[in-house]
Amino acid sequence: MEVSERVEYLRGEMGEAGLSAFLVTSGDNRRYLSGFTGSSGAVVITRERAWLLTDFRYLEQARDQAPGFEIVRYERGLLEAVGDLLAREGCQTLGFEKEHVSFLFYQQMETKLKVSLVGTEGWVEKIRRSKNAREIDLIERAVEIADRVFLEVRDLIHEGVAESELALEIDYRLRKMGAEGSSFETIVASGPRSSRPHATRSARRLRKGDLVVIDFGAVYQGYCSDITRTVCIGPASSRQREVYGLVLAAQEKALETARPGMSAHDLDRVSREVIKEAGYGKAFGHGLGHGVGLAVHEAPRVAPSSDTVLEPGMVFSVEPGIYLPSWGGVRIEDLVVMEEDGVRVLTRSTKELLEF
Repeated sequence: MEVSERVEYLRGEMGEAGLSAFLVTSGDNRRYLSGFTGSSGAVVITRERAWLLTDFRYLEQARDQAPGFEIVRYERGLLEAVGDLLAREGCQTLGFEKEHVSFLFYQQMETKLKVSLVGTEGWVEKIRRSKNAREIDLIERAVEIADRVFLEVRDLIHEGVAESELALEIDYRLRKMGAEGSSFETIVASGPRSSRPHATRSARRLRKGDLVVIDFGAVYQGYCSDITRTVCIGPASSRQREVYGLVLAAQEKALETARPGMSAHDLDRVSREVIKEAGYGKAFGHGLGHGVGLAVHEAPRVAPSSDTVLEPGMVFSVEPGIYLPSWGGVRIEDLVVMEEDGVRVLTRSTKELLEF
């Protein structure tokens, strides 16, 4: 969907819910609807008009980035400006994103807005699940940057280098290659720490025999990538090869099986069964994947509890793992886009077990 189509879709949702206006305060959703990348502001949509409200710092930027919106500068405060708009338009009911609003902000809306408040959930996120061609192109650019960085930093992976040093090099090279930044805090987890799926970087130095999980991503024009590779310091042991091979087989099974119309929980199950049948089912404790776009974690979730039906245009990760406390862990993650006949893998980095 383009910007105008996204707004019209929300107007349809508003009509069904009996709302005269809809307030968007989430930064990612505000950007998705309007194109505005500033850090302050909100979108207000009524049946006939659409406003982007921001402060003095971002006025020129808003006019450049959100040509389909009427730009409103607020001085007294955001909710005061929203209240003025709603009163002038005669709005009686206002929908808001309840998952993005704090209790304090809700109390302030109750006090300052003379309308009936109706909490909504996932309206914009539902549109964001399927990417258009431009969005997929931007994600591919972010993936390409991450692939290039992984290729470069392979020369820096060796016994004695600290996790934090390697992570900083990855962050630096992402920016050097054109990324706006990292899509999340880069993970480098070695040895027994690699059994922690979301380990933070540490001063621990890589040692011979370590498995090293490296998980990072780039942001390019607002869109994210996400890649994980697991490598070994020195020759891999037979068990390390066994576990790595299982994770790779579980991922390949998911990539081969994925089709439009398939439920996300069924795709998760197909991959999980490979690991479970080998006796490591309890060591795979997270979902198979997650959507990636303006946020590095967004819909669709590919997990046992997800009832999402996978559709063309959805971009998501496929990242099975096995994590064994005090021993280590293996995760392999690619980004894919669902197409009419299955998934196309966007990540190009080798999945051979690299030994350094």
